[in-house]
Formats: sequence, C-alpha cells, structure tokens
Amino acid sequence: MGFEPTLAAIRFGYGLSPRVMAPQSVSEMMGLLRGPDRMAGRFPIPGPMEAQPTEAAWRDQQRARREAQESGDQARIDAIEALTKDMQAQTAQTYRSNFAATLGRIIETPDGFRERLVRFWADHFTVRSRANLTNHLVTPYVEAAIRPHVTGSFRDMLRAVVTAPMMLQYLDQLRSVGPNTANGLRTGKGLNENLAREMLELHTLGVGGPYTQDDVRQLAELLTGLNYRPDSGFVYLPNNAEPGAETVLGVTYDDAASVEVIFAAVEDLARHPQTARHLATKLAVHFLSDTPPADLIDALAAAFTGDDGALLPVYDALLAHPSAWDPKLQKVKQPFGFVASALRALGYDAARIAGMTDKDFRNGLTVPLRVMGQDWEKPNGPDGWPEEADAWVTPQGMAGRIHWALNSLGDIVPDLPEPRAFVRQALGAYATDTVRDAATEAGTPALGVGIVLSSAVFQRR
Repeated sequence: MGFEPTLAAIRFGYGLSPRVMAPQSVSEMMGLLRGPDRMAGRFPIPGPMEAQPTEAAWRDQQRARREAQESGDQARIDAIEALTKDMQAQTAQTYRSNFAATLGRIIETPDGFRERLVRFWADHFTVRSRANLTNHLVTPYVEAAIRPHVTGSFRDMLRAVVTAPMMLQYLDQLRSVGPNTANGLRTGKGLNENLAREMLELHTLGVGGPYTQDDVRQLAELLTGLNYRPDSGFVYLPNNAEPGAETVLGVTYDDAASVEVIFAAVEDLARHPQTARHLATKLAVHFLSDTPPADLIDALAAAFTGDDGALLPVYDALLAHPSAWDPKLQKVKQPFGFVASALRALGYDAARIAGMTDKDFRNGLTVPLRVMGQDWEKPNGPDGWPEEADAWVTPQGMAGRIHWALNSLGDIVPDLPEPRAFVRQALGAYATDTVRDAATEAGTPALGVGIVLSSAVFQRR
C-alpha cells in the first residue's frame, strides 16, 4: 500500500475532476495546505460583521417595526413592511451566495484536502441559526472562526469558536449570568451550562472524558461574561461574571474574573491529552473508517500532543500512516459531499451556480440535499452530522441521491459528457466493469451519467 493519486483525490478531497489534476504526492498535498488559501480569494465569503444584512440592521428593523405598530401610523407600518421584504430577500441572497462560494471552492480547487478539513472542523464546532435573521451568518462564522485556523493550532481555533457570536448564540451563552453577581441577584437569572458542557463533551475531551458534572458547572461559572453585541461582535461583560475562583479538571483559576482567565482555561482544555485522543479519533473516523486502526489514533494523538496542538503535524501523521492508503473505500459520502463530488467530476463551472434562477438553485441543490437527509447548515444538534454509514444509507436518502442523479442533474448541467468517458473521469482506477457496462448501455447521456453517480463505488470515499 502506498500513495495513489485517485485514492488521494477521493479519500482526502472531493474526488476527481477533468479540469484539475489529482494530487501526485503527499508532499504536494501538504505543500498546498501550507501555502496560501487561494480559493478563499477566488470565491470570497464575507465575515460575520460584513455579511448583509447585518444582525444589527435586523435588530434595528425589528425595533422600528414594533415602534411603528405601537404608533398606529399606517404609512410608517407600510414602509417598515417594505423594508422587511427587502431585507428578507437580501438575507436569502446572501445565504445562497455563501452556499455557491462554498461549493465553488470545492468544485474548482486543486487543494481538496483543505476544503475537506474546513468542513470537518466546521462540523466539529457545529452551529445552527436559531432565528431567520441569522440564517445567512453560519457560513461567515466558518469563514472567520474555522477556516483561518485549519492550518494553525487547535488552541487558536477553540478560542475563536468560544468567542464567536454564532456559537454564543447557538449554545445560549447570552442567557448565562453569574447567579451571585449584581445582575444575577437583580434579575434572578442564573447559569446556562450548554456551552460549558459542549466544550467538554464535544469540542475537547469527548463523550466519556475525564470530567464530572461539577466540572461542567465550574466551567459554566468561569464562562459567564462571554457575550456579544450585534453591532460590534464579541464582548466580555464583567458584571455578568460569577465572582470567586473556579476549579475545572483539578485546575483552579484566578478569582479575579477576566477574559484572560477564560482563555487560560481554553488553552488548558486544548492541551489536555484526552483532547488529543478525542480529536485523533474523530479525524481517523472521518477520513478512513468508522472503526479506524488503534495505532493510527495513537500516531495522530502523539503528533497533536508533541507539537502543542499544531494541526499541520497531525495531518502529516495522517497521510504518513499506511492505513491512509488502504485502497478499500470504507466511508459513505454525506449528501453534500456526494453532490459536490458529482459536480466536480462533471467539470462543472462554478460560476454557473451564481447564474442559476432561484427555482433551479432550490430544485437542483438545496431541496435535494434536504431530501437526502442533510439540510444545508441545519444539523439536528451540536454534535453535527453523523459519520456512520447507516445514517446515510437509508431508503429515503438513497432514493434522493438516485433521483437527483437521474432526474434533477440534467436541469443544472445541460451539457452532460459521454457516459463511457465519464466512468473514467469520475472513478479513475475505481471504475468497475459493472458500472462501465451499465453506463455504456444507457440510452442517453443523462441516464449513463446518472448510473455512474448512483453506483455504490461513487457513493464511497
């Protein structure tokens, strides 16, 4: 077993493309990863404070709407309603543009490993909008808090996530007030443990990690004060911070409440040996198998610990391990990965996505993903999308994939290739005689391409 270009493109990227050569070596893959993020420049995505309409603008609109309704001024009410419709349309357009840019990067990149890592970490640190006014801010959160740190350190990524407005909102940190603060005593508000629990259970130590409910509560007390303002972003509110020292995992933190004390706890969690093992396991499961080899997990955890949470050495260790090049494809593509890899295999011009009508965009992309079981940016919970094959190989999910490949794809990719050539284009060395014969015997390009994309081998990575 050893490096193989087709396997590298499928397992560590989003598959083969007739427009982009598959990686030719591990050093090339890591060289691209260590180099500049070229796709972010080609397909820009605004940050949380730049995405339009801003959350602050939505808050102002809601305030103006309430005031207009209270005043009974019909002309003013009508003007606010017109503004609301314009902002709703702008929100939908930004949401669509974010999706198109994300997909465009994947379709056209020679650096598929980076794009896969961005999606992996975005899922690890899952957020979901809790209100229509922030539906378009999930991708900007990924752009600001995740993507810049994918080739940096886990410590910096965790710190960026913990202070990201979307995470603070999603896990109800805005409701968490130290019960013994003046604000807590005055309002009767208390702790919300959601962020603290998910930091321990999902983001760092993992389910079954060496923490107790007392650790959760102590960390929740420590995190009080984390907040944000729609017009300015992250803020620390000392008046909300529970007074006194907190002890988490046996470490007692300064009783002088401050954001620096919180960051010290974040760094300790990022450096914890169990965090290294948890992340090593998740990476191995995501890229290789639902039951990865124990020595691979050991190697990844050692790389993580040995370089103080730097992520590039962990990726080096992943690609250097013999199991990384086991030719058997053991993972099932999630729906988004399936659609992205299909468009990439077809050599789809990403610029076309921006030119789609709203109807074609919905019917060709977002609605099919929902039918397949992966509604874009709407996971069921903070643990993100499942990795297990059984979660995706379901009657409804597979029917959705086949229907999209056979019936919907032609509406967004009118110039489909000759099926026999497409077998080589999409599967390379993984093309089987069965798939090749079925595609050749198809009566139309649409049917032949649909058969290739619906095949069991194309569904795997």
